[in-house]
Amino acid sequence: MTTPSEVTMTLDCSELLCPLPVYKAGVALGRLADGEVLELICTDPGSLADIPAMARQRGDTLLSSTVDGPRQVFLVRKGGAS
Repeated sequence: MTTPSEVTMTLDCSELLCPLPVYKAGVALGRLADGEVLELICTDPGSLADIPAMARQRGDTLLSSTVDGPRQVFLVRKGGAS
């Protein structure tokens, strides 16, 4: 399980609507090295489907997806490294 201390970068996309959270997450992941972890915070309900699909398409690993009220918090490991 990834802990907050293992998060390399946090990206807050609150209040942004599709496709911006996916776009910004892709840019952020492009800046990380393989194995590093992006914490992504969204409020767009579409992100619950969009972010896992983006991770699969990029070959990254979705470590977790949690819903906290209106917020969705995703942890994505770049490159599929475990």
